[in-house]
Amino acid sequence: MKILTSRAGLAKAIKGLKQKNKTIGFVPTMGALHKGHLSLIKIAGELTDVVVVSIFVNPTQFNNPSDLNKYPRPIEKDIELLKASRCEILFLPEISEMYSQNETWNLDLGYLESILEGKFRPGHYQGVTQIVKKLIDVADPDYVFLGQKDFQQVMVLEHMVKALQLPAELVMCPIVREDDGLALSSRNIHLSPEERQKALLLSDSLFEVQKHFDAETIPQLKSKALKILSSEKNVTVEYFEICDAKTLLPVESKESGSIIALVAAKVGSTRLIDNIILK
Repeated sequence: MKILTSRAGLAKAIKGLKQKNKTIGFVPTMGALHKGHLSLIKIAGELTDVVVVSIFVNPTQFNNPSDLNKYPRPIEKDIELLKASRCEILFLPEISEMYSQNETWNLDLGYLESILEGKFRPGHYQGVTQIVKKLIDVADPDYVFLGQKDFQQVMVLEHMVKALQLPAELVMCPIVREDDGLALSSRNIHLSPEERQKALLLSDSLFEVQKHFDAETIPQLKSKALKILSSEKNVTVEYFEICDAKTLLPVESKESGSIIALVAAKVGSTRLIDNIILK
């Protein structure tokens, strides 16, 4: 596995691979890798010739500076995991390599920027689109592999790719869960053993809604989920919504062609998100 730290170095490597007609699969990450990330790399390795992974903790997508400071950065462990995976190139740039001083960015994301994650993390998706645009420009991938857990982020990036006519196709890959249902997340490391148990309420609420989807109305399903989520004092719900999976707007009936349930909550001081496709 090659480790490259400069945009020029990555661009040169990609150019050489493209001249050999190799297809490039790209997995953008912020490190603290887990089985969810490794599943993206595995799928990328099955569908493309060369897998490129980036690790970059992007400062522009954090609303809270303390969140940025405490974001886990176990880089040696990450490198070992990548060496044992299908990754052929790791792009590991410094902040100064990706951003110049006084840089500005504003992409019209419409209502996607003000609902669900956008509502609770203002400016977050501007930071996400800013860095992913930079990474796509330099990695020049045929396919970008993203996790379903950040469902709204996938929608936002699809909007960006279309709006800016970027020559890359996004591939959304399934959520990877622990045996007890908890969605894998780099943030799970911050949960105490007691909080880890309470965090199961997120996936429990989603599985319960999935189980009763055919038999109950949308309001009944939401009520059932919120009752589960509010059963623990240390869990603070930010939202639980049942939405059209193509628009992310709330649905009141099951007539939409595709439906998804999404949840965000703080367990102690750790913010977690999860979702499940219902239809």
